[in-house]
Amino acid sequence: MKRSLLVLLCAMAAFGARASDATKAAPKGDAARGKTIVDTVCVACHGPDGNSPLAVNPKLAGQHPEYLLKQMKNFKGADGKPPERVNPVMNGMIAAYDEGQMRDLAAHFSAQTQKGEAAKNRETIEQGQKLYRGGDQAKGLPACAGCHGPTGTGIPAQYPRIAGQFPEYMEAQLKSFREGTRANDSNKMMRMIALKMTDAEIKAVADYIAGLR
Repeated sequence: MKRSLLVLLCAMAAFGARASDATKAAPKGDAARGKTIVDTVCVACHGPDGNSPLAVNPKLAGQHPEYLLKQMKNFKGADGKPPERVNPVMNGMIAAYDEGQMRDLAAHFSAQTQKGEAAKNRETIEQGQKLYRGGDQAKGLPACAGCHGPTGTGIPAQYPRIAGQFPEYMEAQLKSFREGTRANDSNKMMRMIALKMTDAEIKAVADYIAGLR
């Protein structure tokens, strides 16, 4: 079991390296131009600084620009193909923007400071911490910290920042990966992980992540 877990983590690392190489040469966006779009379009759902007012919408403040760009591109279909990430609201919102504008939006949100959430359920904090830091070897479930870091800040160009995110949003995304309704994870990485998690485990780890700094 330990060997299979190691293989999985190595595969994750290899994918991350490829993602990093692909983004090194990418031109950066203009945060000022991004702010103009945010102030007129994105503000209602994500707030002017990416600290969303509602838990159904993710906090974007402080997120890695490479990850933000990937998600926006995944929300937008290309070459006659449907979008990789299906969301009726975001699919419509991002349709009008080209890659340069997406880079501008990513530059703006990534430059903002996140106002983190807090873990609220004391009864599950230990379980959430255990899963996040050590996973569950008996189920072949890798530790979240292996890719997202001990404090949930992620690895730029590889894995997103998840610390301080709304627990409700994190829970919804993990369930979407498990159900296959969200499928824009390369090599089915998150779908494979979420399949091994129960509702209770997802809720516990999502709550724990909200309190990470």
